Amino acid sequence: MSRPATLGELRKSGYKVQSVKDELRANLIRKLNNKEPLFPGIIGYEKTVIPAIVNAILAKHDLILLGLRGQAKSRIVRSLPGLLDEYIPVVKGSEINDDPFRPVSKHAVDLVNEMGEETPIEWLHRDQRYGEKLATPDVTIADLIGDIDPIKAAAKRLHYSHEGAIHFGIIPRCNRGIFAINELPDLQPRIQVGLFNILEEKDIQIRGFNVRIPMDIMLLFTANPEDYTNRGNIITPLKDRIDSQILTHYPRSLEEAISITEQEAHIQRDGREVRIPQFFREIVEQIAFEARKSEFVDQKSGVSARLTIAAMENLVSNAERRAIMMGEKVIVPRICDLPHVLPGMTGKVELVFEGEQEGPVKVSKALVGKAVRETFKKYFPDPLRKRPARPQSVEGGRQYVEEGEYAKITLWFESGNKIEISDDMPAEKYLRELDKVKGLRELTKKHMPDIDEKYELPSMMEFVLDGLHQNSKIAKDEVDHLTLYKDMVGSIFSGPGRGFEED
Repeated sequence: MSRPATLGELRKSGYKVQSVKDELRANLIRKLNNKEPLFPGIIGYEKTVIPAIVNAILAKHDLILLGLRGQAKSRIVRSLPGLLDEYIPVVKGSEINDDPFRPVSKHAVDLVNEMGEETPIEWLHRDQRYGEKLATPDVTIADLIGDIDPIKAAAKRLHYSHEGAIHFGIIPRCNRGIFAINELPDLQPRIQVGLFNILEEKDIQIRGFNVRIPMDIMLLFTANPEDYTNRGNIITPLKDRIDSQILTHYPRSLEEAISITEQEAHIQRDGREVRIPQFFREIVEQIAFEARKSEFVDQKSGVSARLTIAAMENLVSNAERRAIMMGEKVIVPRICDLPHVLPGMTGKVELVFEGEQEGPVKVSKALVGKAVRETFKKYFPDPLRKRPARPQSVEGGRQYVEEGEYAKITLWFESGNKIEISDDMPAEKYLRELDKVKGLRELTKKHMPDIDEKYELPSMMEFVLDGLHQNSKIAKDEVDHLTLYKDMVGSIFSGPGRGFEED
């Protein structure tokens, strides 16, 4: 369908120009009536953040999203242009997207006065009506609002006081659209002051020009909560002028967190099937949940959802590396792959003083261990839950008290047995090594009767061993790519570095 190309054609078509906020409001109402998704890909905010954003748009508010890192603030902001009309008409050649019916820049005003109904217009797509700026200390008023352009003045032989010598900044260039400033507290206070007029009077002033240029624009901001950052503050008068302040949050359930990671992580790998047992997905997400309550992690900084995304990608990548080396067609992670998630963690957790003393690697390993322990309890009985002791049994000349469902497994290790597994073992050898542990396969299948025996059972069997280790029932040593499971008591008395001297 051809669109009007001149002001006269536009007028004859009956086109009505709406303000940006009226346009957003009308399209939002249409989507709500049609039950269309408002923010595709945003998970976990259906009952909290999204209703608040909807209310702000219906109220025609400028808004700020406050939240810790990795809470989808930028993604939400970048999805809002989807609520704009697909195309709008602007005066051709206008730097600030002038409304053909109400031009405000000197270029557009002069063109309309000169050409009247023959004024050429062009159609601007909604993707071109969104602008964004990361606030940094070096951002100036000229960057955001504008300044005198000496080159333009010289080229057109204009005096510096001539309105045609104005160079417009990024905000007026987003006129009749949406403009977002990320990390608002990083903007210097004197620059924040420059936003007052746009938020309140809806116009801009540039240098010494005695002109006030009206702006039709929606302003969005993102920031960490003010108390959580030492980089700067949002000045009080600016906060007062931002109509709605909306708080974001991390996923509140493991299921939401898993869905986010599945959506964002690079999991599918070319040429090979990837099979990730559900307990692995839960372990990876539980790492972040444990970090968000750890005394070693700075909770004011937050733990980004990017941590679990990177951890999952590293986990799958190590399993993929093994599959490539062994010529296997199916990629299945193992518990012995978990140390390889550490590079995706150590740079994403900000530690308090006590955590720095321990070191990021040690803290990250502890978080992984806690995640394994918590996830283990969902699938298997708690090894630490007290049960009535069974009669003593004698094996290898030593006496043992059998307790609970794990007795066969722990007795096997207490008899001096051990197994060695590595992350580069072929699948068959990996299963054979695990099958050495008496009672391990039977216990695993008892509690996970529907598990896929060919691909997922071996990983689940190792999960049982690691769960017993995390509950101090058996010992585990890790050296490079080799994992050794053995008797806990024997490890204490025979292992190097024991913390006591014999009499």
